[in-house]
Amino acid sequence: MLSITVYPIVFLVLWLAFAIVAGLLILRLVLTWADPNPFGKVGKFAFWIRRRTEKWVYPAARLLATYGVNTRYGPLVTLLVALVLTYFLTQVISNTFFVIDGLILGIARGSTSIVIGFVLYGILSVLVLFIFIRFIAAWFVFSRATIMGFVRRVTDPILIPFQRLIPPVGMFDLSAMIVLLIIWVLQSVVLRVFVR
Repeated sequence: MLSITVYPIVFLVLWLAFAIVAGLLILRLVLTWADPNPFGKVGKFAFWIRRRTEKWVYPAARLLATYGVNTRYGPLVTLLVALVLTYFLTQVISNTFFVIDGLILGIARGSTSIVIGFVLYGILSVLVLFIFIRFIAAWFVFSRATIMGFVRRVTDPILIPFQRLIPPVGMFDLSAMIVLLIIWVLQSVVLRVFVR
């Protein structure tokens, strides 16, 4: 179904886009460290690359500057974030297709337990997505009027008790990782109880 027919195409497109972005970021990193003559052909090309990638690299460079790290490493941080986001996006899409396929299977078989299992699995998957969004957005300011404010209101009741046990280390919330592990265990339990 969707997992077999559509997902491989989406997977290929996402990783191809990541490869293009990674190539531009690595090229920018090399050209930044090479520091070519700004009036030569290589310098003009470096400026063109810099203009194309600045909107991606600037937040990472700003983060590095706040900790006193050389901002030339901004493309590496951006590359790492792009890698994590691409991987997570492929997982979210795979999970979405898995839930849709499972719901279609449950409806086709007329099995209420399969439908309930995949609905519960889907709800837990949305919760994983919200926690991941919150984990990534820890670098930015939350506003109650934005989607981030909504994500925070949904995830606070789950994360706050764990944060009391394991406080955040710098900008990283380790309690979120524990909650994610618990949710993944719950998802496998839901599949075993309702689907198999």
